[in-house]
Amino acid sequence: MAVTALAAALLAGTATPGPATADSSVTVSATSGQDRPELQKAMQAFVDAGFTGVQLRVHDERGEWAGSAGVRKLGATAKPPTNGRFWTGSIIKPFTATLVLQLVAEGRIALDTPVDDYLPELGLDRRITARMLLRHTSGLFNYTGDFDPDGTFVPGISANGDAWLPDRFRSYRPEELIRVALSKPLRFEPGSDQQYTNTNYTLALLLIEKVAGRSYAEELRRRILRPLGLKDTSVPGDRTRLPGPHAHGYYRYEDAAGQVQVVDISRQNLSLLAGAGDLISTTQDLHTFISALNGGKLLPAPLLAEMRTPHPKMGYGLGLFVQDLGPGCGNVYQHMGSPPHGYGALMYSSPDGKTTVTGSVTWVDEATRGPAKDFQKLVDALVEQVFCPGQAGPSQ
Repeated sequence: MAVTALAAALLAGTATPGPATADSSVTVSATSGQDRPELQKAMQAFVDAGFTGVQLRVHDERGEWAGSAGVRKLGATAKPPTNGRFWTGSIIKPFTATLVLQLVAEGRIALDTPVDDYLPELGLDRRITARMLLRHTSGLFNYTGDFDPDGTFVPGISANGDAWLPDRFRSYRPEELIRVALSKPLRFEPGSDQQYTNTNYTLALLLIEKVAGRSYAEELRRRILRPLGLKDTSVPGDRTRLPGPHAHGYYRYEDAAGQVQVVDISRQNLSLLAGAGDLISTTQDLHTFISALNGGKLLPAPLLAEMRTPHPKMGYGLGLFVQDLGPGCGNVYQHMGSPPHGYGALMYSSPDGKTTVTGSVTWVDEATRGPAKDFQKLVDALVEQVFCPGQAGPSQ
């Protein structure tokens, strides 16, 4: 659930990388000193499924635990850093929603007022409200491509696969992305359905900037990053590098000569997903954010309750998924994310913010997403271990 043309390093080869991505001899490194074999096993399951690296952080009644498994980089033996930076993808959406709701709390945005009142220059359908943007019920076309009711794919800006690769350093302005979306008909009548769409959150970015009179990045720093001390979280803009220690993601494709090429895509320009997928963070910073949010430190209680009230179709509230883990476990609030390729991230919290799981994985990706098909299953097993201790079956 992404100005300058920079050349990425090519790891040329005629064969698909093999055992290095799933070496059963790979061990974990925990920073807390706690013996958590169930978490080590959960991390190893990602490596065994073909992910090159994983870093994980858990806060629960037993304290804090952090570890990593796999490799930081193909051809090397060093494990991923336990608090390295990574591309979070859509995990930025709860941050964006929180900014909007803070402006609602200040009386500067009304959730059910037409967004057109704030951004008249865009010519939006006047039925579309801020609430619809945050809940994905606006009906707007997804600028990275969308589906017609009959299942036909309608292309937008290339955001994955082989077509994305040569454009991965291209710079986009949010208004450019929105123009693509508005050039297509609505997918459905505003408010009548729910469909996850990056367009909604790029529009929310423009709404924040217009009302606050500052850039999205500055509002994020002023309202969330600085107060919470999230020194390793940033909106990169056109910057393509992950700062500091980090694990590398890759993209594999077949060139015109039929040779398999593997490209290091740890450098990419995520202005493609402004406000919707362009965040750099760490497992520690994501823990701090989601714990503070659910602990009531960022929003008044009524607005936090609105944020956590799900639409029945997708279980999505205003920037958060609400997931029921069943009897004895209850609800968790979560968001996962992935930029176009090579990176995946997760962020889960209990209702009080005291139990959290945050993590990142890297892999050798391809147009068919490779081991990403197993991501949700592996995350579900991990989440069950943390939030439902003693209830996980023997297969977990």
